[in-house]
Amino acid sequence: MGIFQNNLPKARLEQRFTWGDAVVLLIITVLMYGGVRLAFNAPAEVSAPVITSDPRALPWYTLLSLGRMGSAYLLSLLFTIFYGRAAAYNPRAERILMPLLDILQSVPILSFLPVVLLSLSAVLPQSLAVELASIVLIFTSQVWNMTFGWYQSLTTIPKELQEAGKIFRLNTWLRFKKLELPFGMISLIWNSMMSWAGGWFFLMAAEIFTVGERDFRLPGLGAYLHEAASQGDTRAILWGLLTLILTIIALDQLIWRPLLAWSTRFKVEMVESDDAPSSWFYDLFHNSLLARTFGRLMRTAGEKLDAWQVRSRPMEAEEKMLKGGGWLSRLPVWLLGLGLIYGGVRAGSMLAGVPLAQWGEIAVGLGATLLRVSISLAIALLWTIPVGVAIGTNRKVAAVLQPVVQVAASVPATAIFPVFVLYLVHLTGGLNLAAVILMLMGTQWYLLFNIIAGASAIPQDLKYTSTLMQLTGWARWRTLILPALFPYIITGAITASGGAWNASIVAEYIQFGGQTVFTTGVGALIARSTASGDFAFLLAATLSMVLTVVLINRLVWRPLYRLAEEKFRME
Repeated sequence: MGIFQNNLPKARLEQRFTWGDAVVLLIITVLMYGGVRLAFNAPAEVSAPVITSDPRALPWYTLLSLGRMGSAYLLSLLFTIFYGRAAAYNPRAERILMPLLDILQSVPILSFLPVVLLSLSAVLPQSLAVELASIVLIFTSQVWNMTFGWYQSLTTIPKELQEAGKIFRLNTWLRFKKLELPFGMISLIWNSMMSWAGGWFFLMAAEIFTVGERDFRLPGLGAYLHEAASQGDTRAILWGLLTLILTIIALDQLIWRPLLAWSTRFKVEMVESDDAPSSWFYDLFHNSLLARTFGRLMRTAGEKLDAWQVRSRPMEAEEKMLKGGGWLSRLPVWLLGLGLIYGGVRAGSMLAGVPLAQWGEIAVGLGATLLRVSISLAIALLWTIPVGVAIGTNRKVAAVLQPVVQVAASVPATAIFPVFVLYLVHLTGGLNLAAVILMLMGTQWYLLFNIIAGASAIPQDLKYTSTLMQLTGWARWRTLILPALFPYIITGAITASGGAWNASIVAEYIQFGGQTVFTTGVGALIARSTASGDFAFLLAATLSMVLTVVLINRLVWRPLYRLAEEKFRME
């Protein structure tokens, strides 16, 4: 239909490895090495508060968890906006930032936590260190899919809209407010919903964690569910899950559904859609006197801010913005480079102490985990594409299935998974099957929410055009739906793949009721080295996983990402 075209510079389509990849890998290695060294200096014993399984504690625990989730989300949103813009608009920065983003989203969250937690414990009071580490862990489970989605939106803004921005000479603020944020709003909201679901999934790990004999606990809903599962208290588990489900439904009805209803004004289409999402709370709030008064005040403040921005920051030439300074401005870079070289040498010496047999274990584990990740991703693709399209294009279906999806995506499978494993562990291949199922739970929602966002963003006029052309069945999917979804599928697949690798740590090594069961995989090796406090092996296994995921991203997902930018952008 001629709506998906490419207008990217040729240099943006290169897929070869660059010096930026090497620098980023060195930075990550040095940071993890520094964290491991600090971990050796962390207190040998820490006092942890008692986590009760009394249901009367649930309201307070829920508020504490929501506070951590909200803090992590605000950090994620700020990181997403600034990082995504820098990567999308500055070719020099992109050479570093995109490989760095690939690596950061590939770092397994649950192997990253002990490094962060023990490092902070060595330099900060325990209570503050544990809170900060918890927020960092939730942040790392929320931010990557938001950043990838925002970057994808910025790099697929239609050419005519970009030209309009240049004609009106929009400065950075007005370009963000008038062009970038409206165009990327639908994707940003859906990815925010996915981020909250991902945060719930790893909430237990963020609130209760042990490293060897060191026990770190935080009161919260995740810690409550973990404690109830450890005690085998079915009644407490049900109370905790009921509280979680009610919290998710309340957030859906009071925040996410109103945001989705509001975001329909940002769809790029020539005709009004008749299947836009609706929200009773949005209608109630939007029609209230208080909301109208608040809206007028915000518009007035926004107009004054826009006028001030125009006066103080006129549009600057790109060449001026990219000019560098003299030798003094490059001095910190040289000092940083020397520090990285020193840290890289020390990290290399630690890795050199890992026995050859353990490197062999890591290689076998990587192969086994890669197979499970591939299987879980294939299963996720099979069902999320049709279901996501149904939810994103049919308001009646969305009204029924969206709350169900929100709840299902947010229920932390780690709370009930150990009980589930006890029934499968005695079957032939039962633990392998269970590992694939849990990794699927950590994979499928990233795909589903991105596909829903893509289906929701298909302009209504294109739907009408395909109907006038009598496109039905596979012809409609091949000509309209799949090309429109392709960038969203790739974005979802990149983050889903990272989610599956992260989930392998809890899927391949399970501790429940005094029992420990595990299967072959690099996730199990990371979990085992964390539990035993073998930091050299933890560093080796984690870096091996990171390097494997980065190679997959650069050789498979990044070319597909560029293909999405090249052929499947709306013009």
